[in-house]
Amino acid sequence: MTEQQGRPVEEMSFEEAIAELERIVERLERGQVPLAESIAIYERGAALKKRCETLLKEAEMRIEKIVLNEQGEPVGTEPLDPDAAG
Repeated sequence: MTEQQGRPVEEMSFEEAIAELERIVERLERGQVPLAESIAIYERGAALKKRCETLLKEAEMRIEKIVLNEQGEPVGTEPLDPDAAG
């Protein structure tokens, strides 16, 4: 068990969660994990995947696109997807 595996998933950054998820996938793909442990790490992997999806969705909502005037000069920003911002 790594240091990260003891941390609550909700406290992990995207980078931490994705790194642990990759380690879990590697272990499961090798097939050398006992069944009970496989089930436990699969469940943690599902929680990590959900955490990553949540963090990505939050990041998408914060992304803005640059608004250009008629001369092609930047004049400000607006939400990338106005429907998602509200």
